[in-house]
Amino acid sequence: MNEFVKHYYPQLTKKGLIIDSRGNGGGNVSPMIIERLQRTITCFTMHTNQTEGSVNPVGTFQGPKVLLVNEYSASDGDLFAYRFKYNKIGTVIGRRTWGGVVGYRGFIPVVDGGSIVTPSYAPFAVDGSGWIVEGSGVTPDIDIANDPYKEFMGEDEQLNKAVEIIIEQMKKYIYNSTIIPTFPNKADL
Repeated sequence: MNEFVKHYYPQLTKKGLIIDSRGNGGGNVSPMIIERLQRTITCFTMHTNQTEGSVNPVGTFQGPKVLLVNEYSASDGDLFAYRFKYNKIGTVIGRRTWGGVVGYRGFIPVVDGGSIVTPSYAPFAVDGSGWIVEGSGVTPDIDIANDPYKEFMGEDEQLNKAVEIIIEQMKKYIYNSTIIPTFPNKADL
């Protein structure tokens, strides 16, 4: 979460956002990050001597969003991609995520020093239609692999595609104006 905060808030004035969740091995912060990404502007506020309004609620990003995922996006990395796609936050690009979201709580120690871990929770669809993500992963909107040689040579085809897509989306996106309107005349009240 600290890394998200450190990198997200400086981007709020940009016109488009690419989130790289490739290799996200999991955790439990995806709900908090998704909540931030889902925020919508409800108004702008202005302060004395300001020339433009500020987005409200604070921390809302205005512009299109793209998510990069790959086969190493797992567990909460899978769920992050699922939530991003389910909530239609933006375009998902890359490779299908790993598909391992059944979780466990604790372990049972055994005599030889090893342990037994048993599955204890898993996500299922809001409409009750079945289990989600486990074993199938999240399929991106645009399926593109990185060629290992090109990647070794410094070319990231997935990132290049994300840049191409976000530039196209920024051209079509209708941004809200932050220009402060004329002050009301209350002299006659």
